[in-house]
Amino acid sequence: MPTETARLTTKYQATIPARVRKALNLKAGEVIAFEIENGVVRLHKATPMDLVFAGALEDTLEEWNSEADNEAYRDL
Repeated sequence: MPTETARLTTKYQATIPARVRKALNLKAGEVIAFEIENGVVRLHKATPMDLVFAGALEDTLEEWNSEADNEAYRDL
């Protein structure tokens, strides 16, 4: 199976290739999830459980959500 690629913009955004969107049955506005393990990243359509998990973590990450952090890490 051929590898699909996408180019990152200066804001680190990428368009999901049509074959990937079709394979995952993705529609505009849907949420995708990334799983990272041992240097391998898997992308999948977010499940309700993914959204609950992400929501539960959101409040624990406030220490990284300041203007100073945004300035310090803006160019990463």
